[in-house]
Order: sequence, then structure tokens, then C-alpha cells
Amino acid sequence: MSALQRRTPKAEARAESQRERILDAAQKCFIEQGFQGAGMALIAETAGISTGLTYRYFDSKSAIMLAIIARELEGKRARIEELCGGDDFLAAVLEKFRAWQAGSADVMNAALFLEMSAEASRSPEILEAIRKSDALVLGEFEGWLRRDRSAGGLGMPAGDASRRALLMQCLIEGLVVRAARDPDLDADAVGRALAPVFEQLGFTTPGTTRP
Repeated sequence: MSALQRRTPKAEARAESQRERILDAAQKCFIEQGFQGAGMALIAETAGISTGLTYRYFDSKSAIMLAIIARELEGKRARIEELCGGDDFLAAVLEKFRAWQAGSADVMNAALFLEMSAEASRSPEILEAIRKSDALVLGEFEGWLRRDRSAGGLGMPAGDASRRALLMQCLIEGLVVRAARDPDLDADAVGRALAPVFEQLGFTTPGTTRP
């Protein structure tokens, strides 16, 4: 029996807590220093542990980034439920935009999103992980668009749902980048610009209150 198999539930919980501590520290370092500028020693220092212990959990920064991408995927799924679960989709998107501007811990950090995108251009492994994550998110969003209105969806035909899901994914990712580049941009102005687009695409009902 291996050491891993002999782990008690308490030890498993402690290991998971340590792992999350490292991921939180790495995420902070990647945001503040960039992926290339944040070494394993800095991540360990930020986590308050030794560099050697950090390597026991992750053998490289790329492994840490892959774990962060996987963790962010779960967060994205939860946020899609939030976006699609209310009565005013545009208002929900603008709420997320404000959170991106503020660097809120409740949403994907805009600076981290840019770091992930940049590293994907250098690492095929990270690129593949992001592609898989994006595909799953796209499927979740498309599923909402296709779901019957009586079940909380928009009841779109499959072809329309597929095209509009991709368009919305591009639009939302663009808003993340815009929030990073212009944290002082008036969110209400963004809402006024998006309102007619959302109506035309069928994401909001004509006459929905605009910012």
C-alpha cells in the first residue's frame, strides 16, 4: 500500500488545504508579477511555506497554472448559472464587468485572464487546457440558450444557439480585457452600448430597463 493510499481523511484535508494555499499564493504572484516574473521561491514565500514543500505539490509553475485553470473552470460554471439564472441578463453581465474592474475575488481576475492567455501562446500544454476549459464553458452557455423557456432557457434552435454562444463568449472575454485595460470605464455607458446588441441577439427582452 502506498503512502498516498494510507493517508487519513484528516491528512487528505490538510494536504488539500496546503494545495489551495499554494494556488492562492501563485495566483496573487501571477497577477502582481506576471507568470514569467513569479518564480517558485516567490510563490512559496507568499504562501508562507518552503520552496521544497511547494515542489512536493507541484513540480513546476506550469503545473500550478494548469491547476488554476481547472479551478477557474468550476468558478466559470457557477458564474454562468448566475448570469443565466436571473431575469435581466444584461444587468448580470454589467455586474460582472464592474467586478472585473474592481478585481473582485468573486470573478475571474482580468489580469490573471491576460496572463493565462499570454502563457497559452508559449505553452502547448496550457493552450490545450484553456481550449478544453473554453469548450466546456461554451457548451454550458449553449445549453442555456437551447433550454426551453419554461425551464429557464431561451428556447433557441441548435444552430442559432451554437452561433450566439460563441459570439457571447467572445463578447464577454472582450469585456474582461476591456476591464483590465480601462478600470475607470463607465459601466453604465458599456450597458447602453450593449443593450441594443443584446436585444437583437435575443439575450434580453425589448424594453428591458437600460442603464
